[in-house]
Amino acid sequence: MHIHNISKENSVLNSFLSEIRNTQIQKDRMRFRRNIERIGEILGYEMSKFFNYKTVSIETPLGHCDINVSTNDIVLCSILRAGVPLHNGLLNYFDTAENAFISAYRHHKDSPERFEIIVEYLACPNLENKTLILADPMLATGQSMVATFEALKPFGTPKDVHLIGVIGAKEGVEFIENYFDNTTHLWIAAIDKELNDKGYIIPGLGDAGDLAFGEKLQQ
Repeated sequence: MHIHNISKENSVLNSFLSEIRNTQIQKDRMRFRRNIERIGEILGYEMSKFFNYKTVSIETPLGHCDINVSTNDIVLCSILRAGVPLHNGLLNYFDTAENAFISAYRHHKDSPERFEIIVEYLACPNLENKTLILADPMLATGQSMVATFEALKPFGTPKDVHLIGVIGAKEGVEFIENYFDNTTHLWIAAIDKELNDKGYIIPGLGDAGDLAFGEKLQQ
């Protein structure tokens, strides 16, 4: 798997990362969602450099010009609910993409430290020979990304697979690196050093879904 850690080079991306981590700025949900969206736009731009292109002739009011445009047939899939702002950012750049949505959550069996990933809702177009972009803002253990990809397999075999994350843990990145083949690309804004005993990224930013949309009701 090819890993692209975008924060290794200084850019405006670091400003958005600093704000989504900041406990004071996090209180503004609209700003948090918008920053996740902007990070999605940056990651999408970087990813687009690895797409396939062809030259087309465009008629302007004053003549013609040749421009290279992407030929990738994209399906953008996001994990609900935290993935929605990230999905919107990517869709801002890939506005002709087809869209898929899937729910995945941690089901704790015996203790807060032990869980399995449950996939319930899934809506997806045909993936055969298409470019699949699978987006999840928090790549903690990596289990959600793998469970989601497994759930998508009945919809066809993609030609290309790109994974998108905002913040990941080293452990989670290593987990998916062992699962996905060497043609897969991971585009991520930052990789943090570890997980705590409950499987949350340290230093991370907290629960991205709660910060974007409010805390969940506990059942």
